[in-house]
Amino acid sequence: MKTKSIIALIIGLLLISACVSQKKKDRTISISGAFALYPLVIQWAEEYKKENPDVRFNISGGGAGKGMADALAGAVDLGMFSREISQEEKEKGVWWVGLTIDAVVPTISAEHPYLENIKQRGLTREEFKAIFIDGSITNWGELLGSTDGENIVVYTRSDACGAAGTWAKYLEGRQEDLKGVGIYGDPGLADAVSKDAAGIAFNNTIFAYDIQSGKKRDGIEIIPIDINENGIIEANENFYESFDSILNAIARGIYPSPPARELYFVAHGKPGKESVIDFMKWTLTKGQVYVKASGYVPLNQNSINQYLEKLN
Repeated sequence: MKTKSIIALIIGLLLISACVSQKKKDRTISISGAFALYPLVIQWAEEYKKENPDVRFNISGGGAGKGMADALAGAVDLGMFSREISQEEKEKGVWWVGLTIDAVVPTISAEHPYLENIKQRGLTREEFKAIFIDGSITNWGELLGSTDGENIVVYTRSDACGAAGTWAKYLEGRQEDLKGVGIYGDPGLADAVSKDAAGIAFNNTIFAYDIQSGKKRDGIEIIPIDINENGIIEANENFYESFDSILNAIARGIYPSPPARELYFVAHGKPGKESVIDFMKWTLTKGQVYVKASGYVPLNQNSINQYLEKLN
């Protein structure tokens, strides 16, 4: 009887070992999360598959909140995440690797009646805060010193996302503090503000600019941030006309952080699948050549080395 129990135990351990081994060798990589990272991860997956045709990818958007929730629940191998990782998330066992840098920019319609005035004077952080969080400024005329003007229509994100969290942090708040009409997803938010001449919103740079042309997307304008708060956008604050110019400002640290931020892959503990680890190593080495071309700012080499050490 004792011999049978020992044999059963050995068989059980062998089966567990086989399952763990099989999981490590699984060549399917599932990823969900932040719209901010989605275009770059799609590009990475396509290029990686050219070198590793046996690897399959399942990639979906849904916002940074979904990426974090899916990763912590083990529903995906990796979550795409686009805001600072909180202490609460760290306590839940989140593991992360930084990938690239981008930013959130305040947006309005290209048909805004006060567009030229806004581009010349910009808005300060306190003015953005008064619009998006305090609700103490509600009219464009009131904001710009005019006796009349349309009411400001504020748009925000309805889904838990890094863009909203990052923009709110810049305004000394949290996503739930942001006022406005909730719109799902970055593409939806960009579309909504582009069609409303009285609207104001915020978007990831990748959705505010067209990567191919380097110009702002049709119907969208960027509100310059009056960083020194002197009531005028000076030459060193005027870097919004092209995608290259704002990416350069982010890389040089001129654009404020936040709303400039690092983007991550997250997981519940370090991933055990060999294919997932190999893919992440590739994104931080060979994959970095696609970062700038895809509309993002590369990490500095010191940061890359630190993340590669975390993967080894």
